[in-house]
Amino acid sequence: MIYTDKTKKAMLIMFEKHKNQLDKGNLPYVNHPLHVAESMDDEISTCAALLHDVVEDTDTSFDELLQEGIDAKTVDVLRVLKHQKNQDYYEYIYNLSMNIIAVKVKIADLIHNSDLTRLQDVSKKDLKRVDKYKICLLFLSHQLCLLKANELDLAQQNAMEFLEKHKNNKTIWLKKPHHKVWFLYVK
Repeated sequence: MIYTDKTKKAMLIMFEKHKNQLDKGNLPYVNHPLHVAESMDDEISTCAALLHDVVEDTDTSFDELLQEGIDAKTVDVLRVLKHQKNQDYYEYIYNLSMNIIAVKVKIADLIHNSDLTRLQDVSKKDLKRVDKYKICLLFLSHQLCLLKANELDLAQQNAMEFLEKHKNNKTIWLKKPHHKVWFLYVK
């Protein structure tokens, strides 16, 4: 996490909006966005990490964030990161998978949300959710590598294959293809 006037503003907004919320482990919710932001290395991704659940989990709108001084680039990333109600989770992951900042934030979010030690009791539903997150983490980690390498065509192809194979309800597994890069495939 970096500290600038913009990230400090995002942090203050995050604290205000989540101040009375608790996470699934019954701890102050603000710990989660702070943890996600800790792995960010630039201003926009830090702001997005701090605010990634504000619109989704509070009554705050994107317009309000803009009015409070959050820049349009950060709000655009937050729009991509917002999981719409009744939207298939894998479709949501597909939709954010071509935005490098959204991918960075979502990877850190999924890693933290996969930490079952945060919970007091772990249910079968929690285990199933973490399995889903692992699939998404593998896919998004690969996407991040492709996006950083500016391999946009491969990233788009990889994203389309991920979504198509999920829609066919097939089992996801890993395969190492000829060009020595691990891909997420479905059989």
